[in-house]
Amino acid sequence: MSISSNRQSWITSANGHGDFPLQNLPLGIFSVPGQAPRGGVAIGDQVFDLQGALDAQLFSGPAQVAAQAASGAHLNEFFAQGAQARQALRSALLELLDADSPQKALIQALGDKILHPQSACQMHVPARVGDYTDFYVGIHHANNVGKLFRPDAPLLPNYKYVPIGYHGRASTICISGTPFKRPQGQTLAPGATEPSFGPSKRLDYELELGVWIGPGNQQGDTIAIGQAAEHIAGFCLLNDWSARDVQAWEYQPLGPFLSKSFATSISPWVVTAEALAPFRIPQPPRPAGDPQPLAYLLDATDQQTGALDIELEVLLLTEGMKEAGHAPQRLALSNAQHMYWTVAQMVAHHSVNGCKLQPGDLLGTGTLSGPQPDQLGSLLEITQGGKQTLTLSNGETRTFLQDGDEIILRARCSRPGLPAIGFGECRGKLLPSAS
Repeated sequence: MSISSNRQSWITSANGHGDFPLQNLPLGIFSVPGQAPRGGVAIGDQVFDLQGALDAQLFSGPAQVAAQAASGAHLNEFFAQGAQARQALRSALLELLDADSPQKALIQALGDKILHPQSACQMHVPARVGDYTDFYVGIHHANNVGKLFRPDAPLLPNYKYVPIGYHGRASTICISGTPFKRPQGQTLAPGATEPSFGPSKRLDYELELGVWIGPGNQQGDTIAIGQAAEHIAGFCLLNDWSARDVQAWEYQPLGPFLSKSFATSISPWVVTAEALAPFRIPQPPRPAGDPQPLAYLLDATDQQTGALDIELEVLLLTEGMKEAGHAPQRLALSNAQHMYWTVAQMVAHHSVNGCKLQPGDLLGTGTLSGPQPDQLGSLLEITQGGKQTLTLSNGETRTFLQDGDEIILRARCSRPGLPAIGFGECRGKLLPSAS
């Protein structure tokens, strides 16, 4: 079904909505007081209840099958059905929510059996996350961090050949708005010869996209680069919180461990590949002298349409700002097009050794900084590893996060002649350590 730029919804809050116009229709898991979590769709400031719509027999055929899979407490079964199911459900939703929908009066009459104000809903992690993998494909972040430790050779020799990643901790993935405690661990103070134990003093955020895996692969099989896009169900915002001092002591030789596993925040709505299709762009050409990807990572279609033009924003809300009634302060405005590797390349590389990916697995892109000072996606970069103090608009200063600080991530896609779509927010607040 065509989704023209001037198409409107009878849900008036959707028309001109910054995140959830008719052209978006992301899926998530919500609950209202006294009822179990279930699948819904964001439209304007409302949540469209898929189970309520099924009870009202608003779906038929493939869309009904897809809605049934998406209406439960987790989206794994829906993710497993792949692109045809997503497209069938999307087409049916466009018909139901269009300004000229013949079902408008029926849905309105059913009221809160189908539509719920987002403000009255609690959101949940959209899927059972079996495995979480964090990549490192933001080349500007990799360069900036590398310069702090290796000024003459910031990128290790493998970076431009391999989509670098590590296996994270799925058990501590938390939905936007969930506070978390400052982690404890071993750190090695400057000049010290032995580590000490205690709360991290260098707590940081990371501006990332999350990638939800759709259909997976059998163990021992690989996902070819040309088919990798078929295994991607959708996207969210992701903040991979980092204890930089714990990380500096523990990461050699095996990489992050306790410095990352205490919390990873995600936004609640899954923005589908179909909604993002108008915002696909060519992968930026590699600089002269950079190696071309090996054959298993190179596909002409992916190079032409595999990148995403998604504006990414980081904001900080301190306790002082909140008490004074001030708005959060923007710390960075970057873009997903700064990824050195495409999402399809991440998926192809992840499976090339026969690793089994499963519906509901979550991938992080790594920190997506841009080349300019106002595009840096972590405090580690903004403060040069804590050497430069960041002065906020209200006079407060930061090198790393303080207790009570709240980080807010936002994302937005825009293109001339098309309605903008967004991801909603990914919020997380740092609480004092348990010690």
